[in-house]
Amino acid sequence: MFSLNIPANKNVWRSLEGLGTNPHEISGNLVLSSCIAGIQCMKLSGYSKGYGYKMGQTFTGDSDHAWNAVYLDGRWHLLDSTWGSGAVDDSFTKFTFRYNEFYFLTHPALFINNHFPDNSNWQLLKPTLTLKDFENSMLHNSNFYTLGLLTAQPETAVIQTENGKAPVSVDCRAATLFKFELDGTEEHGLMTLKKHGMKLDIYPQKTGSHKLQIFAKPSKASRDVYECVLEYVIECESVNKAMRFPKDLSQPVGPSWFTERQGFLRPSHPDPIIHTNDGRCSLTFTLGKDISVLALLHSDNSSLTEDMRSRHIMQIHRGNQIELKIHLPHAGNFVLKIYAKKKSDPGNYDYIFNYLITCLNTEVKWPAFPQVFKKWAEDYEILEPLSGRLPANRNVQFKLKMHGIAKVLVQADDTSPLTQSGGYWEGTCNTAGCREVFVMVQENANHNFYSHVLKYEVESQ
Repeated sequence: MFSLNIPANKNVWRSLEGLGTNPHEISGNLVLSSCIAGIQCMKLSGYSKGYGYKMGQTFTGDSDHAWNAVYLDGRWHLLDSTWGSGAVDDSFTKFTFRYNEFYFLTHPALFINNHFPDNSNWQLLKPTLTLKDFENSMLHNSNFYTLGLLTAQPETAVIQTENGKAPVSVDCRAATLFKFELDGTEEHGLMTLKKHGMKLDIYPQKTGSHKLQIFAKPSKASRDVYECVLEYVIECESVNKAMRFPKDLSQPVGPSWFTERQGFLRPSHPDPIIHTNDGRCSLTFTLGKDISVLALLHSDNSSLTEDMRSRHIMQIHRGNQIELKIHLPHAGNFVLKIYAKKKSDPGNYDYIFNYLITCLNTEVKWPAFPQVFKKWAEDYEILEPLSGRLPANRNVQFKLKMHGIAKVLVQADDTSPLTQSGGYWEGTCNTAGCREVFVMVQENANHNFYSHVLKYEVESQ
């Protein structure tokens, strides 16, 4: 198979810089160079989706671009030496040389995405596309193919919302990371990663036309640079106000192959949105790495301090299993952000992923869990009381799962010991006459030293 060795002819392509950005001049130069080299070459003209193109536009009048066809190995091949040698800036005043192999000997089925020849025979396709097909088709950036992406849905450049929603999906060969921008901001969408692609639901919060851009990069790329691969125009006739997402929601949402790589395996909730009617929910994961986990709750309509963001979430560890119990402080939309770090790493936690939690029940008003101190071990567990706010003037039952402890005391107005039975420490304390209740542990029976592990607040009388 013949291959066009561009680097070996770099001087030829460097000389194209001096021709400015006129595609007819560059194409004509290629015809001349090909004739000298003994290669049969045709100059073609037609419509293109290049600089200045707007999604969904129609094409009328004279052709706006020129490219070439070369005859190699017994058949014709298409190439665009203008787009393959560089690009102009947004003001069309400066041409920057940048070799792009995609536009040399491009497959006709890909070339037709942004090149429509005046003579349909030069599409080199059977059957050929009509101009209307070309106008309506979605524009795939060359990065779409060079990054190994396969297909995108929908295949039309303009998407009409249904009930305020515009769905988009991309399939690819290898694990790929994606981002999106709607009118220049990463808002009003819900993106989830799939093993071979991504799914995105857009919910514009204004009627009218909106520009949607999809960006991608290989998962193992060393640079944090996302390339634009797709563009759509979204026409929104009605707004779905119920799908207004919290500003702290990060994309993508929910667990995926990426979170598995970070050590979060077998999630109990594979979907990005968790719906709860009573304001409570529980998530479990198998931890595939020796990591510490931090979980925080965020909401636009809440005065949650940083301390309270963590206290509405309780972590329970059982071997390599972790459970996150969540009690929402009120109804609304919340973002559950999950962070992790190696247990041996003294540094900060790294953000991994997040969920969207929704609750419509306005009666919901769960208090925070009890405050946990440093001596509370990761594999300890509170069975009762779970609420961090205890009723006044009441006998309260305690049941805690702790190991390696000599004694456990509950300190209220009086101090009450808990007794050990079957791996649990149990007992009661009375909350009369106090504002706070502490749980203290004695780790070594030979030392009369107690450490605080839990703190409860007592309701005012």
